[in-house]
Amino acid sequence: MVRAGDRDRAKGSARTSVWLEGKPRAAARGGQPSGLDRDRITQVTVRLLDAEGLAKFSMRRLAAELNVTAMSVYWYVDTKDDLLELALDSVYGELELPDPESGEDWRDQLRALASGYRGLLVRHPWVSPLIGSFLNIGPHSMEFSLCVQHVMRNTGLPAHGQMGAISAVYQFVYGFGTIEGHFKQRCASAGMTQDEYHHQAMSTIREQPEFAKDFDHATELMEARGGDTVEEMRERDFGFALELLVAGIETMTLRWEGGS
Repeated sequence: MVRAGDRDRAKGSARTSVWLEGKPRAAARGGQPSGLDRDRITQVTVRLLDAEGLAKFSMRRLAAELNVTAMSVYWYVDTKDDLLELALDSVYGELELPDPESGEDWRDQLRALASGYRGLLVRHPWVSPLIGSFLNIGPHSMEFSLCVQHVMRNTGLPAHGQMGAISAVYQFVYGFGTIEGHFKQRCASAGMTQDEYHHQAMSTIREQPEFAKDFDHATELMEARGGDTVEEMRERDFGFALELLVAGIETMTLRWEGGS
């Protein structure tokens, strides 16, 4: 069955974003299950995505979890993509944002924002592929974005360099958090801890003659970085990399102030 809204969109321009459609947030209509609204649907969507992943998510699976028919869900969202956009924005609401006007050092605020963003990507591995697929212009996402921009203005970087600095920090965090989240997910799927999975992989590589020479050097690097567990090593790597970026922002700010 094709709904009227679907026919209309097929005749018109391609759909761009749920945030540009202007559909009421919780369109209550007669005959719908009591207690069902867009917020509840979004919350259950997030829970399913966390538990089962993006690949297994479907409107039918969601409807079953809500104990309603799939058509009931379509009273509140027009497409599966709309629902994924709503879920994506909702998890941005988990982030604790600093007050850029509080006078707190921008370095501490930048570290807090970067760490929070990393945690978001790790808690919700399905988020990373969606970030590049949608506009991310929902209210929670915009609040995060504007906070990041404000903190970056506080660094003293010239306007023409601020977006580049934001890209350097948050694309690094995006990549780091995405890999970390997917690794943890893979370990869980394999029924192993991160340390067990890592040890198995390293042992397998060590047994390959063609990798033996390079592996010895890699082992030295692993020992030099410190940490007895995968989590500890990852924390050291993230912290050091983030400090490199902070130092880079400081250096570029001084260079600009010095007129270089």
